[in-house]
Amino acid sequence: MPTSTLSDENSPYEKGSTVKAKAPSASDLINSKASISYWSSISADVNGMLGGFPQVSTIDLRGSHTFLKKLLRSPRSNASSSPDKKSQTLSINRALDAGAGIGRVTSGLLLRVAETVDVVEPIAQFTEKLRQQSEIDTTEVASSPTPEKPRGQIGTIHTLPLESFTPSPTITYNLMWNQWCLGHLPDAALVAYFRRCIPVLAPGGWIVVKENLSTNSASMDMYDEVDSSITRSDGSFKRIFKEAGLKVVKEELQRGFPRDLGLLPVKMWGLRPV
Repeated sequence: MPTSTLSDENSPYEKGSTVKAKAPSASDLINSKASISYWSSISADVNGMLGGFPQVSTIDLRGSHTFLKKLLRSPRSNASSSPDKKSQTLSINRALDAGAGIGRVTSGLLLRVAETVDVVEPIAQFTEKLRQQSEIDTTEVASSPTPEKPRGQIGTIHTLPLESFTPSPTITYNLMWNQWCLGHLPDAALVAYFRRCIPVLAPGGWIVVKENLSTNSASMDMYDEVDSSITRSDGSFKRIFKEAGLKVVKEELQRGFPRDLGLLPVKMWGLRPV
């Protein structure tokens, strides 16, 4: 979720601060049970998913779609443009939404570009909400004789944490989208997760990561006691990508969030196996 920045007066090192700076190797401060407990108490709506900043959802999705279009139109991408020139919709076979929550990105982005979207989300009330909304969307599309734009369908819903998720070897993904969820995985678990993703990534496919960036002046990761997560620095992410066997092909900062909200910077990385 988007997170507000710390003021200069609220140093990450200051006693009593909610967010504390820490060395990247100290990611063992993450407590998975505490994370699950926190998110289980959050409302299953956009406001809950975005930490009280629902107004950034449209901006976020627009930025993601623009970034994704650049990836899918790049050389060696296995995605092709839709024949519908008016909609400019891009089509891929199968995508994965990791840490999907209630399906905000699933519905607002991935189902608009992929034929089938599988999801992974540990909170049962979120996947149930996603499942219900998917059934409503399917009914509405089926009842419309001329839908405005083609939409994909939800595939398999995995209600489990990412660190417990092992993709089926019988499925390949053209796109594996990871947004505002990887801060709940310690470094070693995140490396292991990426390594499990690589074998099921289709030739020419993409792993996308979209996460908040640490603003610590010493480029250290920041630990958040509220939901037991860390906000990594760009250097930490790239170290983890390299260790997992991934290379950064394209990277961009999310633009357009209102400055008065004081949100942390958000970055997108387009990754492929080395």
